[in-house]
Amino acid sequence: MKVAIAQYACTPDIDTNLASAEREIAAAGAAGAALVVLPELHNTPYFCQVEDPARFDYAEPIPGPSSRRLAEAARAAGVVVVASLFERRAAGLYHNTAVVLDRDGSLAGRYRKMHIPDDPEYYEKYYFTPGDLGFTPIDTSIGRLGVLVCWDQWYPEAARLMALAGAELLIYPSAIGWDDAVDDSAEQQRQLGAWQGVQRGHAIANGLPVITSNRVGVEGDHTTQIRFWGHSFMFGCQGETLADAGEDAEQLIADIDMHRSETVRRIWPFLRDRRIDAFADLTRRYRD
Repeated sequence: MKVAIAQYACTPDIDTNLASAEREIAAAGAAGAALVVLPELHNTPYFCQVEDPARFDYAEPIPGPSSRRLAEAARAAGVVVVASLFERRAAGLYHNTAVVLDRDGSLAGRYRKMHIPDDPEYYEKYYFTPGDLGFTPIDTSIGRLGVLVCWDQWYPEAARLMALAGAELLIYPSAIGWDDAVDDSAEQQRQLGAWQGVQRGHAIANGLPVITSNRVGVEGDHTTQIRFWGHSFMFGCQGETLADAGEDAEQLIADIDMHRSETVRRIWPFLRDRRIDAFADLTRRYRD
C-alpha cells in the first residue's frame, strides 16, 4: 500500500492551513497513495505555547466545518486521511482529536489523545481533556488503523494496546520541536534520536509499521518559540526505515507491505511469549 505523509508549516490562519491540507491530500491521491497522514493540530498555529482562554475559539465540533471540508478532499482524491483537530465537545470540554476520513468521505472514526503533556511551551493540559475512547483501532476501507497522537508516542503501553486490539498500522500525527534558546545542537540530536528510537521500538516490539508526521517551521514570538523539527518517517515492522524526511516541508511517499507483519510475527512471536500472568504491576503508577 502506498502511504503519504504531509510535512509542512502551519500559519495563524485556519483557512490557509486547510487549503494546505487539501493540496497535500490531492497530491497524495495523484501520486497513487491510499493513505495520507497530516501533522498534529494542522488547522492552527501551535497555540499551546501559552495559556490563553481566547484560544479555545480555535476549537470546533466533530463533525464540523473542518472535518466536512477535509472529508470532501478525501473523497475527491480517493484516499483515507488521518487529520488532527481541536475538538469542542461542549462548553469547557475540549479534546486533541485525530479523525479518520475514509476514501468515500465518510467519518470512519476518531481518537482522542490520551497522554496530555504539560511542559514549558507545551501547555496542553490547560486546553485538552484526556481522551475517553481508549486505545481502539479504527476500521477503514484500507485496514485497521491504530491512530495515536504525539505525546502518546513515548508510551509503549499505548502502542501495545493498539496492537492487541488488532491494529495493522500505528500512526502518530505530531507537533514536536526544539527551543533553540535552551537546546544546543548536541541536545537537539539526542532528542531527535530518542523520538525516532522509541517509535522504532514500537514497530519492532509489535511487528507493525509505524507512520509519524510532524510539522516544520518556527512558531511563537520573542518570549517563546518552537522550531518544529520535521523528520517525519515511516518504519517497517522490523524497525527498518521506509522513508525519512528532513527539516523542511515535503511530502513523503513510500510503499508499506501490509502482509509483512504476518511473516515477521511468525519468526519473532513476541505476542505469544508475553508473560501476561506477571504483568499486573503495569497498572500501578510506581512499584515502591
